[in-house]
Amino acid sequence: MGDHFQTVVDLDAGADEAALLADRAVGWLVAEGIVLAERTGCVLGEPLGHPPGLNWHRAVAEEDADWKPSDGLAVEVGRTVFDGGQGEPEAVTCPRCAVTTSLVTDGWELIDEIWRPFGGAMDEWQQTGSAQVACPACAEAVPLPEWRWADDYLTFAHLGFRFWNWPEFTPEFQSRFSRALGGHRTRLVWGKL
Repeated sequence: MGDHFQTVVDLDAGADEAALLADRAVGWLVAEGIVLAERTGCVLGEPLGHPPGLNWHRAVAEEDADWKPSDGLAVEVGRTVFDGGQGEPEAVTCPRCAVTTSLVTDGWELIDEIWRPFGGAMDEWQQTGSAQVACPACAEAVPLPEWRWADDYLTFAHLGFRFWNWPEFTPEFQSRFSRALGGHRTRLVWGKL
């Protein structure tokens, strides 16, 4: 069965403002009663996180309000590759020419010659915060964070809010979360371990 997560990733937060924005967003979540201010051992892979608050249901659809989250919120500040957990990225779309390039075969094996430049750029981005990949279709060099991954499998950013084992968030909650981050663009990365 496994554990699943939803990560609200701030696409606009710079390295220098991520911690401040994290505090602001957690303050908003606490004020809304969606999570508690106290931190406990309620998240996977991290020592402490924020457990669900009494009003956690404000983040999910009414029909999911009977399914109480079993775990909490982990806040990730710093250069991070947010991914979908299990499996591999299926495809990637160039933001310049809009061509989608498959990264896997019909048998779900990575196509090494296509994946290699992206894998190398991921390593470079994690080390330096900057990397580009030439599009296989138009040959234009594109900064790694600008590529669009199928099912939002990968996102490159400095701030993310990972909710473990919660019902699916509503678009309305995601919009309110964006406003709490000062109107920053956000992306929801869903995954499973």
